[in-house]
Amino acid sequence: MTALLTSPSNATLRAFLHGLPGVDAVGLEQRAAGLSTRSIKTTAKAYALDLALRMVDLTTLEGADTPGKVRALCAKAMRPDPSDPDCPSTAAVCVYPSMVAVAHEELKGSGVHLASVATAFPAGQAPLNVKLDDTRAAVAAGADEIDMVISRGAFLAGDYLHVYEEVAAVKEACGDAHLKVILETGELATYDNIRRASWLAMMAGAHFIKTSTGKVSPAATLPTTLLMLEAVRDYRDATGTKIGVKPAGGIRTSKDAIKYLVTVNEIAGPDWLDPDWFRFGASTLLNDLLMQRHKLRTGHYSGPDYMTVD
Repeated sequence: MTALLTSPSNATLRAFLHGLPGVDAVGLEQRAAGLSTRSIKTTAKAYALDLALRMVDLTTLEGADTPGKVRALCAKAMRPDPSDPDCPSTAAVCVYPSMVAVAHEELKGSGVHLASVATAFPAGQAPLNVKLDDTRAAVAAGADEIDMVISRGAFLAGDYLHVYEEVAAVKEACGDAHLKVILETGELATYDNIRRASWLAMMAGAHFIKTSTGKVSPAATLPTTLLMLEAVRDYRDATGTKIGVKPAGGIRTSKDAIKYLVTVNEIAGPDWLDPDWFRFGASTLLNDLLMQRHKLRTGHYSGPDYMTVD
């Protein structure tokens, strides 16, 4: 627990979280809309495309995932554009725990991180011991990052201590692996709840706070991500501890990714413009980034058929 609270209980957590400033929804959405209109020139765009590419957690989370599909995804993460040796690799590959061993074998020594969703993803409706076993199994198989989901039902019922203790327990089960805490913002109903959930996850030990599982609509939005960036900025001001942010779900184009990077720079600051502190959870974004890079290099689009289908 941070110095913000010395005795976590539902009463102390409620007092702290409900004492956070309320969110001006109109102002938040207007600020996000304003930032999304910023223009990026050619040189800066090339830098932004490579930066966004290096921030991608290339993801497959489907019931039909096979070892072959995961191996192909790992190959693409390591060498997104085999024709361009200067093309950077992605930040990570994200898979279900059952596929971690396969991905670990493919990625070892590459520098690409291996993330796994755990804790009964995506609903999170399982007993704590099951969630902890899920986490330990993924780490034992080679995951160095765990993406967990909070118990949204407990949070919405006001049982903040339950959520706090689950996050803290999962962090302990992670060992040396980093923990990304998924808020599932589309189910939290209000911006005030998103701000409270962000602070709750950070106080419980999250290394990253993440918008969504990608399985619920709406998933990532620019206003929600802006709000979470404000939270990590203010949390560092209050505690000295820096936390990352990961929007996930629905970010499909380079144009959208650049809007997020502009927002990171303006709200949290340029030191968050790093894959260690900002990620995109995506499966289709990478191909558009590659097409835009190809256009800048050659002057013409390669077309979607030039890229592998994820």
